[in-house]
Amino acid sequence: MDSDLRQTYIIHNGITIAATIVMLFLLSACGRKKNPVTDAITNRDSVPVMTTRDVSTYISDSGVVRYKIIADEWRVYDRLDPTRWTFEEGIYLEKFNNDLSIEATIVADTAYYYDQQELWELRGNVHIENEQDEQFDTQLLYWNQKTKKVYSDLYIRIRQQKRIITGIGFTSNQEFTNYTIKQTQGIFPISEDDNANDNEDDNDNENDNENEDSQF
Repeated sequence: MDSDLRQTYIIHNGITIAATIVMLFLLSACGRKKNPVTDAITNRDSVPVMTTRDVSTYISDSGVVRYKIIADEWRVYDRLDPTRWTFEEGIYLEKFNNDLSIEATIVADTAYYYDQQELWELRGNVHIENEQDEQFDTQLLYWNQKTKKVYSDLYIRIRQQKRIITGIGFTSNQEFTNYTIKQTQGIFPISEDDNANDNEDDNDNENDNENEDSQF
């Protein structure tokens, strides 16, 4: 009789231990499965919905071509707040007027386009040239396509045909033809020798239009 009780006790304890092990295993498995799902949901916001390499494309608005984009990489994020396009390997932009002539070119190390706000943020060695061959250099530039304004709060350097203007803070129309520097730091005349050095190749091809070109 004692032997039977002992055997029953051992069997009962064995079942209890086995059940406990199974429960612990199931709980552990559930815990392991939860993290990847949670991480996937959390990380989805930082995953681009589109990645394109070696980009060369035209962007239209209301059926009219407005500008051309050339970039090594273009990513689109539709879950970030705000949604955006990113060009983190550099960008080259050509902006067209209604006649499809280039009225400005823009180069930057990095660019972000917030599509809902229609706002460009250009960072790092931002260089712009307008139709008058004026050159603008800064480290940060915003271009609001809704208001058709361009602006920066950082240092700006503008090279015109006969002078260089530097200052802090800058606002302009998006054609870069009507602009204001908030805090002018300096205005430096450009000598004819400086212009000659900048246009060495043109001087080698001197012609009857030289005087007309130098009036700008």
